[in-house]
Amino acid sequence: MRKYLGVAIGILIVSCVFSPNKQKTMNELSSNEWADLQRQTPESIILDVRTEEEFESGYIAGSKNIDIRGGAAFISSIEELDKSKAYFVYCRSGARSGQACQLMEQMGFEQVYNLEGGVLAWEGDLEE
Repeated sequence: MRKYLGVAIGILIVSCVFSPNKQKTMNELSSNEWADLQRQTPESIILDVRTEEEFESGYIAGSKNIDIRGGAAFISSIEELDKSKAYFVYCRSGARSGQACQLMEQMGFEQVYNLEGGVLAWEGDLEE
């Protein structure tokens, strides 16, 4: 009986570890890593998921603003994006963009990168 229980537990562990549905870890990069990879990635898209007011107070050059607090409008806007492209996502501190990255990964986006610390940690210039 113990032998069968041990085998069953072993199979369960292996199936969980190698499951194709296991959750991916989010790609969270420092300001320099994020900027370097974004520059090296052709046709990448920068997403600012802050509110419109936050966006207008200063944003990373080339950013597209899609407010994560927009609910269904946010989901609809994300669904319209090309899943084959790379997305570099940020917000004020990295929390909302982290949520956006996780959501995008669940929706089938494979190349999603969160700016660790958000725009507060950004070491580059901001546009106004």
